[in-house]
Amino acid sequence: MTPNPHHTSFSRALYELLSSMRFAISLLTILAIASIIGTVLKQNEPYVNYRVEFGEFWFGIFEPIGLFDVYHASWFLLILAFLVLSTSLCIWRHLPGVLREIKSYREKASLNSLRLMSHHVEAAQILKQNDVEQHLSRSGYRYKIRQQAEVTLIAAKKGSWQKLGYLFAHAAIVIICIGGLMDGNLPLKLLELTGQKTPEIRDIPQSQIPTGSRLQSNNLSFRGNVTLPEGGSASVVFLNAGNGYFVQELPFAIKLKKFHIEHYSTGMPKLFASDIDVLDLQSGKVIQSGTVKVNHPLIVDGVAIYQASFGDGGSGLEFVQWDLNTGKTQPLQTRSQTSQPLTLGKTQYQLEVGDLRPFNIENLGKAQTETSTMAVDQLQQAMASAQSVKGEHNLRNLGPMIQFKLRDDTGQAIEYQNYMAPFTENGASYLMTGMRREVSAPFSFTRIPMDKDYKIDTFMRLRQTLLDAGLQTEIARRTAAKARAGGGVSAQGEAQFAEVTRNVLAQFANGGLPAIDRFLSEKVPQDKRSTVAQTYLKVLQGAMIDAMDVAQDKAGLPMIAVDETQYRFLMDSLVAISQLFDYGAPTLLQLSGFDEVKASGFQLTRSPGKNVVYLGSLLLIIGVFCMFYIRENRLWIRLDQNGTLIAMSSNRKNPELDREFEHHAGQLLQTKTQESSE
Repeated sequence: MTPNPHHTSFSRALYELLSSMRFAISLLTILAIASIIGTVLKQNEPYVNYRVEFGEFWFGIFEPIGLFDVYHASWFLLILAFLVLSTSLCIWRHLPGVLREIKSYREKASLNSLRLMSHHVEAAQILKQNDVEQHLSRSGYRYKIRQQAEVTLIAAKKGSWQKLGYLFAHAAIVIICIGGLMDGNLPLKLLELTGQKTPEIRDIPQSQIPTGSRLQSNNLSFRGNVTLPEGGSASVVFLNAGNGYFVQELPFAIKLKKFHIEHYSTGMPKLFASDIDVLDLQSGKVIQSGTVKVNHPLIVDGVAIYQASFGDGGSGLEFVQWDLNTGKTQPLQTRSQTSQPLTLGKTQYQLEVGDLRPFNIENLGKAQTETSTMAVDQLQQAMASAQSVKGEHNLRNLGPMIQFKLRDDTGQAIEYQNYMAPFTENGASYLMTGMRREVSAPFSFTRIPMDKDYKIDTFMRLRQTLLDAGLQTEIARRTAAKARAGGGVSAQGEAQFAEVTRNVLAQFANGGLPAIDRFLSEKVPQDKRSTVAQTYLKVLQGAMIDAMDVAQDKAGLPMIAVDETQYRFLMDSLVAISQLFDYGAPTLLQLSGFDEVKASGFQLTRSPGKNVVYLGSLLLIIGVFCMFYIRENRLWIRLDQNGTLIAMSSNRKNPELDREFEHHAGQLLQTKTQESSE
């Protein structure tokens, strides 16, 4: 049986594939696409952030293919490894030929091959070999002489190192990929695949993290974060790992001595930096100190300490706790970033306090002059979005703010965002409090009007009076009496008007303005609904004045004269009372004081592959320079008894080659030469 001469073994075919240029280009294309994704999509965030941003559907597609940590994904590292293998085989495959080409002078070129070159000239003039050698030396050419019978062939070349550009460029790709594999922490990926290391998903103290989720200080590479309050120290950092995290032990401890921050006049951060000490783990002695600024890290034992962020370090907080059912208050003291039980009536809640933010810059656009309801809507939109507003910018520092959650016994939580300083607009002051039921939703803000003493006590008295069923009859009586005195109703209709007013107040007490709207939708024909709604609103507006008087009487305080400022206070109160029906919890936590503790966020990285990548980048620059800026020229001078033949070739044919050939031919033959082409 005759073997097939075209048959190729599997190993040979695999070698041809892996060392081929098309395979390497395919891998580079995939890496380029992956790098674009890794650049556009923020990497290595907690998974909950991606769920909020993309939703469960797209999260379920992106997460299995590792798009949230592209540069450490198994498939990305595998492609890097294959690219290293492919490029190394390509170098191995072409290295002998390149070296032969660099060493070769092509001194065995035949007469016919020289005549076939586009740049050649023949002359009857017989040159002296010594003159040719001197000319070549002056021109920077290296040469080799071949004697055969009566023929002398001098083969010269210059710029042979251009061939090294190919090797440097390919070697650069290999070295850069190796650096990427080193910083990709390939050993950790292998440990995860074998089950020796697993991310921790529980929220427990780091001292209780098991060995399987801890990484030793000799870990090849890492990039982790830690936040320290002033005076605090840490000897570990945390590495995000999908749904969980790893605890990376450090070869030292860092201590935050002092955090510095400067602001612009608008309140925006201008500069922030941290004074830190690096401590020996065994003795606790300071081995290095320094100030870490943005883009100015401190390098210790190959670990770079970067200034990454700043925030709250567990500030002391003081609240006034308003019971929305009774209107009573009591003090509440706690700390930010903590959790504690809170009993409201007969219901048990868990108070989860977030970060204190002393400065809060918001773009509120133009000052609002519309009605209170419209102003509330526009302010909510401005504060819930970071997008620019068309028209005039109105950057304002709204002062200290605290976010917290109230979680009931079923695990459902409502998040709140309360400001401490009054928000002032058109001469009126408000306490801002926001609420949302979903993390992805913007905060819905309620503006609680403040009295002349910048307190909400007057509002709370008015609210309790307005919602007290026992006082609604008295409010309605006073409203009807004023209507009769003003000629609005007759003596016979006063009682009926009082009853209507009481019914409107009762409907409002069942859910605010939305409750009245529902009542009208159910009871009033559609063609009369608008007229009745306007009547109800006027009744409410009039009753608010009497409700305020009743509230002041009940508290033993003097009446408040109704001027333009007071009337606006009452109308703003009407809107705020209505919005508080959808406030969630039966309490309002008003921030009344704080003792700020600053914290600094650090990112610590060990990147042994960084210098390797720098080396590869340098080789790539050298390789590109050699390939594009070094021109390889070869020159042959054939001497025999019949005359002289001069031929020249180059790796790039351009006008420069034409001029150089004319120069050499003219210098050697000392006559005007003309190229002959065949």
